[in-house]
Amino acid sequence: MRSQFAAALLLPLLELASGQTLVVDDQVIPADESTVAPATDVVAADSTTAGVQLFTAETTQLTDDVLANLTNLQLSNITLFSFDANVTETTKVKRSQSGSCKTYPGDFLWPSDLVWKVFNLISGGALIKTKPYASPCYDSFGNYNAAKCATISNNWSNNSYLSTDDPTAINAVLYEGNTCLPPSLSTSDSCTLGGYPTYAIAATGVYQIQLAVNLARNLNLRLVIKNTGHDFNAKSTGAGSLSIWTHKLKSISFIQRYSDSTYTGPALKLGSGVQAYDVYNAAKQYGVTVVGGEGQTVGVMGGYIAGGGHSPMSSLYGMGADQALSFEVVTADGRFVTANANTNSDLFWALRGGGGSTFGVVTSVVVKAFPKIPVAIMSFTLMTGPTVNSTAWWGAIRAWFQDFVKYTDEGQYSYWSIVPLGGDQFMLNMAPWFAPNMTTAQLQASTAPWMATLAELGITLTPVYQQFDNYYDAWVAGFPLESWGTPNIRQASRLFPRANFQDATKFNATFNAFKSVVEDGGFVVGVNVAGDAKGNYPDNAVNPAWRETVFHAIMATIWDTSSTPAQIQAAGDTMTFDWNQRWRDVTPGSGCYLSESDYIEPNFQQAFWGTKYDRLYSLKQKYDPLGVFYAHQTVGSEDWKMSEFLYGNLPSQNSKLCRA
Repeated sequence: MRSQFAAALLLPLLELASGQTLVVDDQVIPADESTVAPATDVVAADSTTAGVQLFTAETTQLTDDVLANLTNLQLSNITLFSFDANVTETTKVKRSQSGSCKTYPGDFLWPSDLVWKVFNLISGGALIKTKPYASPCYDSFGNYNAAKCATISNNWSNNSYLSTDDPTAINAVLYEGNTCLPPSLSTSDSCTLGGYPTYAIAATGVYQIQLAVNLARNLNLRLVIKNTGHDFNAKSTGAGSLSIWTHKLKSISFIQRYSDSTYTGPALKLGSGVQAYDVYNAAKQYGVTVVGGEGQTVGVMGGYIAGGGHSPMSSLYGMGADQALSFEVVTADGRFVTANANTNSDLFWALRGGGGSTFGVVTSVVVKAFPKIPVAIMSFTLMTGPTVNSTAWWGAIRAWFQDFVKYTDEGQYSYWSIVPLGGDQFMLNMAPWFAPNMTTAQLQASTAPWMATLAELGITLTPVYQQFDNYYDAWVAGFPLESWGTPNIRQASRLFPRANFQDATKFNATFNAFKSVVEDGGFVVGVNVAGDAKGNYPDNAVNPAWRETVFHAIMATIWDTSSTPAQIQAAGDTMTFDWNQRWRDVTPGSGCYLSESDYIEPNFQQAFWGTKYDRLYSLKQKYDPLGVFYAHQTVGSEDWKMSEFLYGNLPSQNSKLCRA
């Protein structure tokens, strides 16, 4: 039976205060550190639970009994934290009086200082009155610190380990208004909260998440969910909001034998705050391989897996969402439930690819684990120059593209960028070509035909090869640390199906469309990857376009920081309505990856989910009829709108969220 947190007094809540320690079976466990538990055996799943032991953070639950005990203490405003069934008629009326917009600071229903103090008290001191990550560089928030500012400035774009540990920092700073950047990047001499949340709850227990969800629902507050803030489209921020920060939920346990109606084998249970470097390191310790993203600090059990999640392992094993076996989740009614193949199966379907910040707040996920495998990687740079003209260079790129289907059929994955250097000068940086379950000799044999073509074109390429006996070491050696927080960039993406590489006419059109964007100044990050695991994938909410894909391409437009608003809009509009339209024209019916997409992707419902969208929208109405959870261009977001725009047509996260 699910463990319940039934407390007669507040003491157990206070003992779980953020930053304090828990004592579990006489072992002291810091509340904000990753916990890698011993391996366990698990019985077969039944109709109510996957049979997997809850993490300590998940046993601390808010129940009707706890709320009754708190009410008996005669604390003010406790009914604001009640479940729907216990909300008073007065509260319901107040919620309806909030109008068509989410409750905003200064509005009638915005919580008073007393309510925030009560929230902080009953959450065990976990409430944070937020300050922007770069605020130590300014006097605006009373925390100026020259040394800390220097650290932030020096690491802003090249050390996401620091920024992802902050409760407010997001990657897509443009869409919250660039309101608090390091002085070297800012066009302003001040720092404001802008589109960042007003408060955040540093969750170390399920009850804190439930309290936040209930308060937000009962007062119609804007609610956002954040782990790392990696999403291209600022899904984990919003002005005047309450943020649930799941970053501290980092527990990990290994399950030697998980069994349900769909899978029997090893698995890992991972807290929703776990990042790629956490899970890969743990998998190495247990002698297994787990599917996750290439980015080192991406939160793999949050928006990544909820959005589908492509991986260096996808050509072998499928998408990240395909690996999920069970979720623990707080739903919009504040209840803590399990979702898997046997329990809440429709919610389970939606959580696997239906998008983050949409159906609930996930606290942990059980995922499949695969055997330890060898990995070969190859890295190189190919540039135009004195001995390689643009004709030869493009000939090399074309010959490489022609074998994209072959490479993914062999389980390979390549991660690379193409940079226009001006005029007819270009650079391809391969970092890396990743070949799981292959040796260096096998990778060399696979790429030998392309190398021969390069020689015929007069190009000498000297790749660096490395061989590893496990995924983790290859991943650490091969992939660069992702960039972060660029204030003068917009990105878009497209999924290119294998049919475009198997038909000569389609291939010519596809390659020409790709080439034209680069020649017009588009920066491209490309991934040669398949998302179908050779047809062996489950029925879930993952975009059907991923099942046909062999090429995921991200384009970017970058402008000078001194550009005018009109110039910035023009650059963005060219990318959205010209460059990416060329790619859409050669891939009719396909789509794009929602976590790495255009902020104003036209017809995002089809582009992100294809034929799955109608069912997802229906489930959104079932599980979240009041619209408690919202994020930009997620399921049901068309029912809402931002009250202001940036650069003409970009919905501003630094504005009110209102019913459409």
